[in-house]
Amino acid sequence: MGFFSKLRSDGDTFDGQGEERRGLVDVIQYNGEIDDLVWKFPYNNLSTGAQLIVNKSQEAIFVKGGAVCDVFGEGTHTISANNLPLLEKIVNLPFGGRTPFTAEVWYVNKVIRRGLKFGTPQPIRVSDPRYSGVDIPVRAHGDYSIRVKDSQMLLNEFVGTQHLFTTPEFVKQFGTMVVQELNMNLKRFARQQNISTLDFPEFAPEIANFIKDTLAGKFELYGIELVDFQFAHVGPNEDDQVVKDLLNNRLESLKERERRSIQGFDYQTERKFDVLETAAANEGNAGNMMGAGMGLGMGVGIGGMFGGQMQQVAQTVTNPQPVQAPPPLVMTPYYVYLNGSQQGPYDGNTLKGLADSRVLTPETLVWKQGMAQWGKAIDQPDLQPFFAAATPPPPPVPPVMP
Repeated sequence: MGFFSKLRSDGDTFDGQGEERRGLVDVIQYNGEIDDLVWKFPYNNLSTGAQLIVNKSQEAIFVKGGAVCDVFGEGTHTISANNLPLLEKIVNLPFGGRTPFTAEVWYVNKVIRRGLKFGTPQPIRVSDPRYSGVDIPVRAHGDYSIRVKDSQMLLNEFVGTQHLFTTPEFVKQFGTMVVQELNMNLKRFARQQNISTLDFPEFAPEIANFIKDTLAGKFELYGIELVDFQFAHVGPNEDDQVVKDLLNNRLESLKERERRSIQGFDYQTERKFDVLETAAANEGNAGNMMGAGMGLGMGVGIGGMFGGQMQQVAQTVTNPQPVQAPPPLVMTPYYVYLNGSQQGPYDGNTLKGLADSRVLTPETLVWKQGMAQWGKAIDQPDLQPFFAAATPPPPPVPPVMP
């Protein structure tokens, strides 16, 4: 697909294509490729009375000495002082006869140009807001469509006084611009929307619209309208080892959550049963739930409160009776980073149980809605009481001997 596929004229009236062009040009018409965006009429030895033919979805621009004399739309136009008043002032055209003059004629096609490809030569490293700012390599490719909105602006910005402007130069300049916008706006989207880079494929349309909004303004500076912008793919580079680890951890976490959902108990309940099984095994021949609870609560000395909980569980197993549940702890749910993966969100009761069982520690990374990034659990005011209760009292001071 061409944009500027013809060289600018060097001012000669003869281009070496045949003797028939040594005289004045009487007919000016488009003879470029069907996909050319801008094409220059190869002769500048024009005459008054010449016929200018402009096809549908085209504009013809007369340029003399670097100044645009006029812009002609679709149809057939007779070149005269009447329809080129600025040119008359420049070359002093009379009103009669076939007066020769030199000028350039540029044709601009204003149809939509589709399927312009873009892609990231190298992965773009995006700081993932959901994984403690870990840099994730992201690849993206797709296509966009453009249409000439302002022919004169396009001509001035890309042709100017240059003697040569080729298609590869044009595409390269716009391709570089697109990659620069990808680099900046993929990072902005992840940060502003708090979206993990692992989820980029699911948000491809939203990301495309986000980038198009800013990219359109850059195209308008060159007289170009950005009609559409879309991804064929945008997402993490799955060949990267960090990405592989994160995806595997997420998959395992989803499997575990589904297993608990099917079995009908949550993480806190599962942890309590794990502790009970361990305690029962450590009690030897006692082997029953009551013995485990009493042994943990009184003999082992873990704490009166935890021992009471163990006795309650044991009594429920041996002699079920209705027990009034404590009121739930009302707080904003937190996500918790455990065993290399994000888990949750968990409510206040679940978080307290995790803290009681030492799964949630003061150094564990947590995040909830409204936080700019992950932080330590001990730094969150609503979680600090969980650790204050779990902190063992200081050892007694021995008496001073007389």
